[in-house]
This record gives sequence, C-alpha cells and structure tokens, in this order.
Amino acid sequence: MLVLGLQGSPRAKGNTNFLLTTFMKEAERLGANTHVVQVDKKNIVSCKEYMVCEKKGFCPIHDDMETEIYPLLRQADVIVAATPIFFYSTTAQLKALIDRSQTLWARKYRLNLTDPNRKWRRGFFLSLGATKGKKLFESVNLTIKYFFDAVGAGFDGSLTYRQIEKSGDMENHPTVLDDVKRKVEKLMAPLINRKKILFVCRENACRSQMASAFAQQLAGDKIESYSAGSEPINRVNPTMAEVMQENGIDMAFRIPKALEATISETKPDMIVTMGCKENCPFVPGAKMIDWDLPDPSEKSPDFMRKVRDETEKRVIDLISEVS
Repeated sequence: MLVLGLQGSPRAKGNTNFLLTTFMKEAERLGANTHVVQVDKKNIVSCKEYMVCEKKGFCPIHDDMETEIYPLLRQADVIVAATPIFFYSTTAQLKALIDRSQTLWARKYRLNLTDPNRKWRRGFFLSLGATKGKKLFESVNLTIKYFFDAVGAGFDGSLTYRQIEKSGDMENHPTVLDDVKRKVEKLMAPLINRKKILFVCRENACRSQMASAFAQQLAGDKIESYSAGSEPINRVNPTMAEVMQENGIDMAFRIPKALEATISETKPDMIVTMGCKENCPFVPGAKMIDWDLPDPSEKSPDFMRKVRDETEKRVIDLISEVS
C-alpha cells in the first residue's frame, strides 16, 4: 500500500512538514509504504489553459507532473495533501499541482475513462494557519475536496490547526500526536488487511498490467493489487491501453516496474504469472499460480482484445477464490 504525501509548504522543516511527517510515520507503523513529494522542489509549471487535456487527455507541458506526479497519483492508495494557509487558500506551489490535475479530471469527465483504483483510493487533508478565524479553512476545504475528486480519491477527512505560526508550534501542540494516531488508524483500517496479489509478466506492459487493473477495479476493497515484469520496458503497450479504454478503463500514467524491487517493497501473499513462471524468484509464504496466457505484444488489436477478455475472466475467478 502506498501512502503519498504532498508537502505544499516552501519551508522544508516547518510546521506543515512536521505534521505531514508525523502522519506518514504513523502510516509506516501500520505497514504502509510512504512517499513524500516536496512540491516546492519540483519543476511544476502552472496551468496555461491550453485545453489539450480536455480533448486528448494529456497535458502538453513537459515537466515533473508528466514524469513523476501523475504516475504517483495513480499509484497511490492514499493521498495526503498538506499546506499552510496563504490568504485562505493553499500555497502557490501546491495550487500549481492542483490546477494541473485538470488532466486527470478531463480523462474522467471529458473522455469518460475511469482509473481502476478510483473507487477505493482515499484522500486526507492536513493544514494549519496563523489566525484563529472560524472561516480559516472554509475556502481551502472546497479546493481540496475537488482536487481529490479530480485525482480519483474520496475525501476522508482532515486535521486542521489554528494559531500555528512560530517555528515549533506544531511540534509543541498538546494533542497533535494523538490526533494523528487516531485519524491514521481509522483511515487505514479498511486497507491494511487486504490480500496482496502480484501479477507478473516479462515486460510488465500488457498482461500483468491488465490483470492488476481488473483486480483493482473489481475488488480493490479486498485485494491490494500490483504488477511487475522480469524484464520491464519503458512504457505500457499502447494497443493494450487502447483496448482497455474500449471498456472504459484508464491505463494512463502506469509505468512498468521491476519484479525483484516490487517484491521487496510489497511482500505479496500471492504471485500470479502470465506464462513466465521460470523467471520469478521464490518468495517464502507466497502462493504461486501460472495462467500461461499468450503474449499479445506486437499482435493485432483483435488478439489483444481476446487476451483482455480472458484476463478479466480469470481475475473474476481469482476474486471468488480469495474472497
């Protein structure tokens, strides 16, 4: 399980960073893998309103959103956005990232494509401000709510703190540690006992990606789904993405991953190979299954569709076995 933190403050060691770090450490204690993006350190160009995303589903701006942030947003099971309040809103750095999430919004609401993990992904908000005004967080809560909707995450709550201004104020807050512990436990409770299933093929570009996506879409509440390849290539197969798109499933921003690195991070309960069993390392305690599906790479779209449909059937059968 990946918990992704978006640290929106330009202060690398300030109160916002302390709050987010505390949250992520608690998530790690409960077994999650975590990754924090220091947004101020990234090359994120503000939205230029080219409108290409609304027509094609991709942003023409080439920066860290394209190469890092979009893939992380799609990979994450939980997204935690953290920001101090600047004029009743987020920092400019985090707002640039939020504005560029229009690309993901457009894929859902203009192109009618659904990220397979959308139904299950959770979002949480951390914020603090210097004043004690009752309306301090009203505006930013709306921004974050619609940001989570754009990136495909449910808004599962927030922790917000007033009168936090000086260095160390958050660290010295009397309830923050208990607040975070309680919220993280509640947020992760539905996710931590899912069965971890790793789908494997050689390139991690077709079969294993499709199987993982179907498992996410159909049983993300029961299965923590991953995919990897023994010899991963640079990108997923475009024909595979097209035939999955025919079923309304969005495979954009998925990046092939190496098998051994994925196993070391996830420690799967089950490994399902697509016909490359001889290339899979032994994992103590993990059940091994081989589906022996034909490799559809460099084949026709019709062949890819047959493999897609057969993969979906096998995933459905697998879900019934592990549920």
